[in-house]
Amino acid sequence: MTTQTDVIDGYVAGTWTIDAVHSDVSFYVRHLGVSKVRGHFATFEGTIVTAEDPLDSTVTAVIKTGSVSTNNEMRDNHVRSADFLDVEQFPELTFTSTAVRPQSSELFEVDGELSLHGVTKAVTLKLELNGFGKGQDGSPIAGFSAATEISRTEFGVTGGAAGAAVSDKVRIALEVEAVQAQA
Repeated sequence: MTTQTDVIDGYVAGTWTIDAVHSDVSFYVRHLGVSKVRGHFATFEGTIVTAEDPLDSTVTAVIKTGSVSTNNEMRDNHVRSADFLDVEQFPELTFTSTAVRPQSSELFEVDGELSLHGVTKAVTLKLELNGFGKGQDGSPIAGFSAATEISRTEFGVTGGAAGAAVSDKVRIALEVEAVQAQA
């Protein structure tokens, strides 16, 4: 009998801490329907547990909404305001996985609960397992890419008057490097 770990090259079960220095949490929205405005969050943390059976794996993550950056201070201040993220009232965005489904040996769908702006909704991340290796100091590392798309208005993020200029759909992209926790 073939198990999922038999077809994932170099798979390592364990608990991993997201390395924020070598990871990226980004997003983009369409502006006026013709261009894409990109941004990222600078402060985030999370834990990934790669289980013996990869389909039993879990992930939890916390993103500090006040760390948003779009490379424009005026726009960043507006995105932090009550019109958008309302970082004073909702300082964190969280994700907790609920299930993992295989698509191939390196592609998975990770279902979970995303909490943003005081609203929690089910989302599915399209996840690519980039591999397992050794860091410069010899410690085990793992890499993952993931993406999803959400409706900002379903999370109560209206944008105020500027909301008409920004698409409802927000594309989220994650590039994650994680370090295996020491036993």
